[in-house]
Amino acid sequence: MTKTLLNTALVTALLTTPLITFDALAVEGLSANVGVTNNYLWRGLEQTNGAAAVSGGIDYASTNGFYVGTWLSDADWAEGMTYELDIYGGYSADLESFSYDIGFVHYAYPDSSDDVDFTEVNAAITYGAFTFAYAVLADAEGVDFGDDSYISVDAEFELATEIGLAIHLGKGTDEFYAGEEFVDYGVSLTKSSFTIGLSKTDLNQSDVKFYVAYAIDIDL
Repeated sequence: MTKTLLNTALVTALLTTPLITFDALAVEGLSANVGVTNNYLWRGLEQTNGAAAVSGGIDYASTNGFYVGTWLSDADWAEGMTYELDIYGGYSADLESFSYDIGFVHYAYPDSSDDVDFTEVNAAITYGAFTFAYAVLADAEGVDFGDDSYISVDAEFELATEIGLAIHLGKGTDEFYAGEEFVDYGVSLTKSSFTIGLSKTDLNQSDVKFYVAYAIDIDL
């Protein structure tokens, strides 16, 4: 399977990782997001064969820490597929020295010729500039709970006013996501709503991917 916390891997742009960006869910109430990128990457893996993608979503975060949301994007990595529809939810909280998030994401591809939908459960802890995340494959055609997982660490630093640097390292532990165990890593710069970045995996014949993304959040 070549598929496929922005998630959490927490990649800096909304489009470069639909593994949920927990920062975007910190705002209580109803919000929406819209984005565009020249290359939709998820854990370093191309989701549109290098083509551009447009996305949008709606999130609701309650005052007690629970949240739900949905996210839609172009996707084209399986026969007949034209789009991806994610549904997610969870609970997040800020403690004295760190914050945490526990949730799930269901990745659906309604027009794909094959049944390639799958679900993950995930957890993340943020301490200072660092976020450590772990996602476990919970359900998919022909696999059992825990057959694969994804571990990542991300760091975000403010270089100057409204300019952020993000560094990412992740590892798929089995063969579900990319057909084999793999490592992905990347770096990006964000200025206001714009992000530029580089991403690469250790898969054979994998070259460095460059992406540009623009994403905005809208309070409803």
